[in-house]
Amino acid sequence: MHKNAHPAGRALPWYREITPTQWKSFTAAWIGYVLDGFDFVLITLVLTEISDEFGLSTVQAACLVSGAFITRWLGGAVLGAIGDRYGRKLSMVLSILLYSLGTFACGFAWDYTSLFVARLAIGMGMAGEYSASATYVMESWPARVRSRASGFLISGFSIGSVLAAQVYNWVVPALGWRWMFYIGLVPIAIALWMRRALPEAAEWSEAVEEKGARPNPFRPLFLTPVRSAVNVGLAAVASVALFAVFTPLGAGAVPLLSVLAGLCLAAFAVQLGGRRSWVLYLAMIVTIFFAFLYSWPIQALLPTYLKTELGYTTDQVTDVLYFAGFGTMVGCWAAGFLGDRIGARKAYAVTLLASLAFVFPVFAVRDNLLLLGALLFVLQATSFGISGLLPRWIGGHFPTESRGAALGFTYNVGALGGAVAPVLGAHLAAGMDLGRALAVLTFAGTVIVVVLVGFDVPGRLNRLTDPDGPSDHLAGTAPATTAPAVPAPRA
Repeated sequence: MHKNAHPAGRALPWYREITPTQWKSFTAAWIGYVLDGFDFVLITLVLTEISDEFGLSTVQAACLVSGAFITRWLGGAVLGAIGDRYGRKLSMVLSILLYSLGTFACGFAWDYTSLFVARLAIGMGMAGEYSASATYVMESWPARVRSRASGFLISGFSIGSVLAAQVYNWVVPALGWRWMFYIGLVPIAIALWMRRALPEAAEWSEAVEEKGARPNPFRPLFLTPVRSAVNVGLAAVASVALFAVFTPLGAGAVPLLSVLAGLCLAAFAVQLGGRRSWVLYLAMIVTIFFAFLYSWPIQALLPTYLKTELGYTTDQVTDVLYFAGFGTMVGCWAAGFLGDRIGARKAYAVTLLASLAFVFPVFAVRDNLLLLGALLFVLQATSFGISGLLPRWIGGHFPTESRGAALGFTYNVGALGGAVAPVLGAHLAAGMDLGRALAVLTFAGTVIVVVLVGFDVPGRLNRLTDPDGPSDHLAGTAPATTAPAVPAPRA
């Protein structure tokens, strides 16, 4: 008898299909995401306090948020490749250690530059955590509920942001902003427990470990000595250019430096994708870039908007962030169920389209905290919350052997949209109020993502160079602890 069916032939509830080991794997990865969300949003909560102490402008303060995005492309690629070669669990632990130490270092910053450098380490660790945890969970759960795995996992980030808001309310008024970062040491204990107690992702074990394979996703970058030298140079140029864009070093040359960095990263995408998938890599990066451009203006600058333009107190800011955080969390959960029911791509596009109705109303409310919170709850549920499907949607485009590095690289290069978003929002605010600037960016970015995802632009472009490739690599495989899935149709 099929082990996922009742004797009477009725299917088990979905949660009964998940074994205790798979729930344990999910819980550990989810805790990593909670801590990731906690650590990452700390900077947005204390931007005003840091700006007062270091005498920063609004644009400089926004650059501190952007700093963590500059190294994400490198962290996502390297830690993702480690996950492809040595296992998802190791990559997850290394990622948590890196962003925890970076957060702790922020508490000792003595000026803008030292704090910016610590944020670079956080960015690398956060990038690795995203790809490692996402691939770990989805490769551990049954194929038919992987949208739920994706949505539930990403909800941890929102819970971490809510916890950070509460800790801010307790800690900063009494002890100052630095103590928010000293707490960053706590996740290290979690990482050590994870390294000891967790099994490896079942699908990775079957596809890689049991076969004795050792994938090297970076092999295309180092095929010859000449290519190796060129790519090392490109990596250095991209890193320096991105650093200069977000520091005074690049004053007056930001457009040129941005184009230079973009060309270097595009060159890596073409090589890593190879003859069949280079178009997919580029299209995925562009889509994710705009996904960050619509979502991160609010994530990064909402506390600043509430404190500076609406004059909210610390308690009121915390209350509003609760609405936003719980809205995102509920949106992630709902996205998982909807994605498994109608497909991740369709669920993502339809829900984003619905979110457009709430963008401008959120920033039209000024003195009614309850109404603002309710509108923000719905907006975050339908816009930022639906991004809980991104790991499932992105991961389905890549095979197991290269999924960690491919997801880590494309997602985190695209995440540079999150670096651009707060700075662009701050610049737009020079000609209009900050609330309107955030609304314009969010609305425009959302429309673009609806078109790119809704019309399956990355998938359609990929079929031009790889017409026989599977349309969804995650749909046709399942861990050994579940019944075999029906193979996905060929595109």
